[in-house]
Amino acid sequence: MKLLSSNTCRTPKSLAEVTQFDPSKEADLAAIGMSAKQKETIWRAVEGLYRTGISPAITFTLRRQGHVVFNRSLGHISGNGPDDSPDASKVLAQPDTPMCLFSASKVVTAMLIHKLAEDHKIDLLAPVAHYLPAFAANGKAHVTTAHILAHRAGIPTIQGDFDTDILFDTEQVVDILFNAKPSSRSGHRAAYHAVTGGYILGELIRAVTGQDAREYLRDTIQKPLGMKYFNYGLAPEFRGEEAMGYATGYKPVLAVDWFLQNALGGDLETVVNVSNDPRFMDIICPAGNIYANADEACRFFELLLRGGSLDGQRIFDPLTIRRATLEAGKPQFDGTLLAPLRYSHGMMLGGNPVGLYGPMTGRAFGHLGFSNIFCWADPERDISVSLLTSGKPVMGPHLPALAKLLASISFNAPKVSR
Repeated sequence: MKLLSSNTCRTPKSLAEVTQFDPSKEADLAAIGMSAKQKETIWRAVEGLYRTGISPAITFTLRRQGHVVFNRSLGHISGNGPDDSPDASKVLAQPDTPMCLFSASKVVTAMLIHKLAEDHKIDLLAPVAHYLPAFAANGKAHVTTAHILAHRAGIPTIQGDFDTDILFDTEQVVDILFNAKPSSRSGHRAAYHAVTGGYILGELIRAVTGQDAREYLRDTIQKPLGMKYFNYGLAPEFRGEEAMGYATGYKPVLAVDWFLQNALGGDLETVVNVSNDPRFMDIICPAGNIYANADEACRFFELLLRGGSLDGQRIFDPLTIRRATLEAGKPQFDGTLLAPLRYSHGMMLGGNPVGLYGPMTGRAFGHLGFSNIFCWADPERDISVSLLTSGKPVMGPHLPALAKLLASISFNAPKVSR
């Protein structure tokens, strides 16, 4: 990754040669209250993001009123990274291409925890140590599951120097976290838990169900909804179908590099290389390694938008969705991400006049993933959206195009009467 470079990939003049979709599977616009111009405006914004060269592959799915408006792909899953030779063999992305959701996985893990609460197997307000006694060590006896879901448990990072290879050893990470001393009083301060909270939630699932998180996700959501990939890691039979991650954008410095080093154990290139390592596809990382295609990610948020039922399958009670999407406290300046954020117990919430998911998205809920993955639902517009990207910029020339895309969705998917 070059220091004085935008580290972007090449894009063709005609995007038709790198665009894949089946128009017969996209909705009749008249039935969902959108015009052809509104649809075209959103898609041109997606293309605009791709043209910045910040992501070798983009897959994009948007549903409105339950109908598919877009399920499309742009670019290549491999062969067109910033450092790849122009003569490298390139493999086109497909709408069905699986990608790692990274931190957008947190919503799925959170909903598994909320499902356990719905089934009266855990109490979100009970101390984690009630279920995992060893977790109480060094002042964590009062940390609740709700604190972890809302990034207020006081263990935002793995403390001390550590090699990224530790992330492949769940038992070792859990032991470190069980013995960690919190950096702040439980519930006192919001500080994004990039990977730490997920490992504890995974242990909670194991303790109360006897299943690991992969098995519990499979039985609770993946199989009932007939999803091919939607789970932690990527099954060996699907290896090679996924989009590779690429370090793109400007090389992180200062606060951004500090965050990557402290939360994930390495710089941007190191973290991206970890995500491309087959071992990363083998493990369960509840905070960050669910693989899915864009349609599966969108269907999951459609499930939440529909009150817990989809395609004739009841997964969650509507009150569970309500509990999971309620704001967990007043917006705070996040001590890890160094930005003001609104959290529920498991999700990042939108905002007015501008939020993570675009302008006037105060009721939207979802999550971002490393680093330009956006998955959310917006009840006011009756939409569910997944934007999956293989480029991993933190800062780059794409930011205006990304903001334009989010605004285009907000302005061209009109609010509906409910």
